[in-house]
Amino acid sequence: MYSTCYDWDMLTSEDIQKLISVLATKDDLRQLQTEVFSLRETVQGLTVAIDGLAKAIDELRVEYAAITTQLNRHERWIRQIAEKAHIKLEI
Repeated sequence: MYSTCYDWDMLTSEDIQKLISVLATKDDLRQLQTEVFSLRETVQGLTVAIDGLAKAIDELRVEYAAITTQLNRHERWIRQIAEKAHIKLEI
């Protein structure tokens, strides 16, 4: 089926101007591309920073576990010494 061009099918210069005002230009797309690239760099920087913090937190967790183990051992030794020396420990 062939379409016939009627006057009401034609775009007016006003219609074209309206379209131009809402469609993105090449400059708009370049600016968007620049902003996306900048955003990507920022996200990568944040990801690296968060990874560093997660590593530091994990190291602190391991260190805390070691300190807790050592503190418990010392407390046990002090109680053993106090018991053998017949010393009553006050809380």
